[in-house]
Amino acid sequence: MAHYIGAIDQGTTSTRFIVFDAGGNTVAVDQIEHAQIMPQPGWVEHDAVEIWANTQKVIAGALAKGGLAAADLAAVGITNQRETTLLWDKASGQPVHNALVWMDTRTADLVGQLTATGGQDRLRAKTGLPLATYFSGLKLRWLLDSVPGAQARAEAGELLFGNIDTWLAWQLTGLHITDVTNASRTQLMNLETLDWDLEILALLNIPRGCLPEVRSSSEVYGTCSGVLDGVPLAGILGDQQAALFGQACLAPGEAKNTYGTGCFMLMNTGEQPFASSNGLLTTLGYKLGDAPAVYALEGSISIAGALVQWLRDNLGLINDAAEIEALARSVEDNGDVYIVPAFSGLYAPHWDDSARGVIAGLTRFASKGHFARAALEAVAFQTGEVISAMTADSGVAITELRTDGGMVVNELLMQFQSDILGVPVVRPKVIETTALGAAYAAGLAVGYWQSTADISANWGVDKRWVPAMPEDRRAALFEKWNKAVAMSRGWVG
Repeated sequence: MAHYIGAIDQGTTSTRFIVFDAGGNTVAVDQIEHAQIMPQPGWVEHDAVEIWANTQKVIAGALAKGGLAAADLAAVGITNQRETTLLWDKASGQPVHNALVWMDTRTADLVGQLTATGGQDRLRAKTGLPLATYFSGLKLRWLLDSVPGAQARAEAGELLFGNIDTWLAWQLTGLHITDVTNASRTQLMNLETLDWDLEILALLNIPRGCLPEVRSSSEVYGTCSGVLDGVPLAGILGDQQAALFGQACLAPGEAKNTYGTGCFMLMNTGEQPFASSNGLLTTLGYKLGDAPAVYALEGSISIAGALVQWLRDNLGLINDAAEIEALARSVEDNGDVYIVPAFSGLYAPHWDDSARGVIAGLTRFASKGHFARAALEAVAFQTGEVISAMTADSGVAITELRTDGGMVVNELLMQFQSDILGVPVVRPKVIETTALGAAYAAGLAVGYWQSTADISANWGVDKRWVPAMPEDRRAALFEKWNKAVAMSRGWVG
């Protein structure tokens, strides 16, 4: 009998394979980073062949660490960096270009052209998304325009498009599929029909034949070969939706925030899409088999943990990301230093592609510690902006924030986040909720878990932070933050 569930967690900076038991506990894990390719400012690419090779390595590595074989897995799920766009040759399986990463801004001119003729929200009613460089559809359009012969080959059925979930599913099973959560991030899927919108495809001249089949988030899609030979592939969720599911945010109004390369807050809004008027995205939360789809409001922040990486890799202020907390604690406050990490423009709630990064408030008093503290505080300030927008949209005041992702081990950040929000911040016992959500989706499809009640029963609190900052101090800090954000806007163009 297969006793475990596996999850491929393919993220922006690394790929992991995690094996979970029925209690949602980690049994084994392996992880490998991949290269960040930056041909010019604003362009970010990944080598999809490297990602697939790493995926196979971490699967084998985790199984070996756990003393397991593929036959010990009842099913496997995939969770992935969303919007990262790939086009490959159907016959050879080779990508025709590096994958364009979600934070890549090379489609800014296309965004401008479409906005000029119909407004930034011309596709929002159907897709829940504003026109922005973030989403996959315009990245696909760029590839079709820029790779010689790509448009004709796509029209002839020779090229296949997908986000990273589709690429991995194709490698594992030979199926060209995606799930509703990833499809909702392309800006090509209709939120009502849960299928590709023919009018949008015509507007962007996207050949229907290169697009994957849209499936639910939890069903047996097919059987894997290779390193997972014989294991059912039974769950696919975009990473942030997987975290929502893994955090057991299963009722309308429940929300989570994931602190990774970027920062992504999702609120479950139930079985009807909820239109935002405050700069948030309407997206799919998840769809379990034949059950109705569950929707979510999302606030997307492009740079969170990536700011710490930048301090490490570009400025050399730290040697390891884990050092950021100690350095930030070496000073009492931010020394009036504010960092707005608009490296790829500003995402929610501003959606301003013209913004660029700003460091404000510098004096000779400013030190490495102030830079470190300002970097952590930038993550919390951006989350505060998103929560304000979410409250305005939903009319629901959040009473606590469930958190996950790599940065939640940083207790200084978690306390400041609680202070700046004025509500408790909760870290769950299992912080690998992105992979866990994909595992839950796969396990439900094969009966490993019987219902979502099992997911709720598994969720538990590791630590809770409560606000300790006076209201006037919170207001003063946000006033300075807003001043710094204003300075970042309008830099390009």
